[in-house]
Amino acid sequence: MSENFVIRIVNPQGEDVDWTVQNFDLSFQNVLEVMSQVFPDATITAFDYEDEDGDFITVRSDEEMGTMFSHYFDLIAEYGNSGMAIQPLCVYPKVPKPAGKRNIHGLTVKTKASSAPAPQPMQAQAVNRQETDIKDILGSGQISPSDIQYLEVLGNGHSGTVYKTLHSPTNKIMAVKVIPLDITPEIQKRILSELQILYKCNFPVIIGFFGAFFAENKISICTEYMDGGSLELYGCIPEQVLGRIAVSIVKGLNYLWSLKIMHRDVKPSNILVSTKGEVKLCDFGVSAQLINSITQTYVGTNAYMAPERVLGDQYGVPSDVWSLGVSLLEIAQGRFPYPTTPREQELSAIDLLQCIVHENPPRLPRSHFSEQFADFVEHCMQKTPNNRPKPQMLMEHSFIRMYDDGNQQIIAQWVCGKLHEIQQRKLIEQQQMT
Repeated sequence: MSENFVIRIVNPQGEDVDWTVQNFDLSFQNVLEVMSQVFPDATITAFDYEDEDGDFITVRSDEEMGTMFSHYFDLIAEYGNSGMAIQPLCVYPKVPKPAGKRNIHGLTVKTKASSAPAPQPMQAQAVNRQETDIKDILGSGQISPSDIQYLEVLGNGHSGTVYKTLHSPTNKIMAVKVIPLDITPEIQKRILSELQILYKCNFPVIIGFFGAFFAENKISICTEYMDGGSLELYGCIPEQVLGRIAVSIVKGLNYLWSLKIMHRDVKPSNILVSTKGEVKLCDFGVSAQLINSITQTYVGTNAYMAPERVLGDQYGVPSDVWSLGVSLLEIAQGRFPYPTTPREQELSAIDLLQCIVHENPPRLPRSHFSEQFADFVEHCMQKTPNNRPKPQMLMEHSFIRMYDDGNQQIIAQWVCGKLHEIQQRKLIEQQQMT
């Protein structure tokens, strides 16, 4: 494209601003800098544009901005062919909500750093606690680090540590993920602003988000506690249980996709269960994406990535669909499904990525699983993104329909039984060590 074009920055509080663009190598950061001049009192971290269906798409990265420009330039070509006047590219900056505005859980984000000491795990004690409605938690609308008691470590990952905690004022058990980030107060505000996306999510299969705060260069993200932990704890899960879990996962992903939110990290460790039979998705969307962009590091190998992500190509919802297929394969068989050939038992990070891109995708053996289940996974794990099922097609697949009976009791009984087995095994191991 040789001519200049106009980006119209829409300001709902005043006059729109037209920006004539001459540099076609704009970065996402360049656009944010211009927007900061239009909204000097706000920290802009993302913006929307309208696609051909009239839906608003959020842009948070150079890759997503490239998709927006590609869409706009296609429209320009159509306008030129039809003789119509070229319209500006309208963008809608996502101005953070006022500090006093509460989210769906009745909370606000606390943006001031605290001098509270770093969390230290405490020995959990059995206490009779009355369940408190999530909306009543933290009546002041803020999470204070001094009100949180760290009971035990639930897990450690490359991005941080997850604790089981007690919020003293409400006697409510929460999960708190603590992530070290040595960054400026301005970027702290940017991260907290981006986490506002979690406030949108009010759905039974999405983990409840209570708020976030910074203390001593650590961000703490406070969420609902699930007493069954993640699916990676359980190994092989029988199909009659897994099928009902899969129904919840698909419903949760469809809800996120309806909000134009990609999960980006679908895997067993990000699927939580409870002893009540609940299934919930966690660690999705912008929080993980933003933290990775701030640290500017690629930590570890995401073995659940779709081939197009491994290759660095553009990706979207079909990438989540691939990761769903890999996750179901793993928890159905009790092992990670790669390698697909018997030549190696363990793959290096590079070999694994090569395997994802070049080998035929693994499949569920139809001799051990239902035809519907095997077909569902096979459709999810098509190498070509466009060949994978669309969100509505996932919901209509015979495997999902077969297990969509709302029977949480089957999940609850199985989770409670497995947790009992795990506890008994730990007791035996402790006795053998003494």
